[in-house]
Amino acid sequence: AAGARLVKARGFTLIEVLVALAIVVVGIGALLGSMTSAADTTIYLRDKTFAQWIAFNRIAEVRLKGVLPAKGKTKGEVNDFAGRRWHWEQDVQPAAVPGTLRVDVSVRPAEIAEASKGSWYATETGLMGDAVDYVSAGTDIFDPERGKVEGESQGDGDHDQ
Repeated sequence: AAGARLVKARGFTLIEVLVALAIVVVGIGALLGSMTSAADTTIYLRDKTFAQWIAFNRIAEVRLKGVLPAKGKTKGEVNDFAGRRWHWEQDVQPAAVPGTLRVDVSVRPAEIAEASKGSWYATETGLMGDAVDYVSAGTDIFDPERGKVEGESQGDGDHDQ
């Protein structure tokens, strides 16, 4: 064949294709690992937020009773918060200010054992005591426009009503 010429084919060898494929697989594996880690972190932060809400709710419940809680530790459970069960532990101790108690509430999911390290997802602190009076309906209220206190229980007899 007079016009026939041998043309050498140009392209990738099988080894070059396999090396490129291996690099792509390693990259995708690293990406998936990173995405899984981000998802786990998001789930943990969601649960930590729920634990904080439960702790703050427990502190609010203690304050709303209007009676100082007994000193020491108590434990309890919240049966359904965000579709899960939660355990809480409350520790009431005297605070630095006389007549004030420090209320620490720690919360963890019920399925996590108490003995495991880092089992408490959140610990929140509140203060209460008889050193400060509670404000409720019918008590004295300061009127900033007049610069005077109005209310029922003022001791000097000067009432603006």
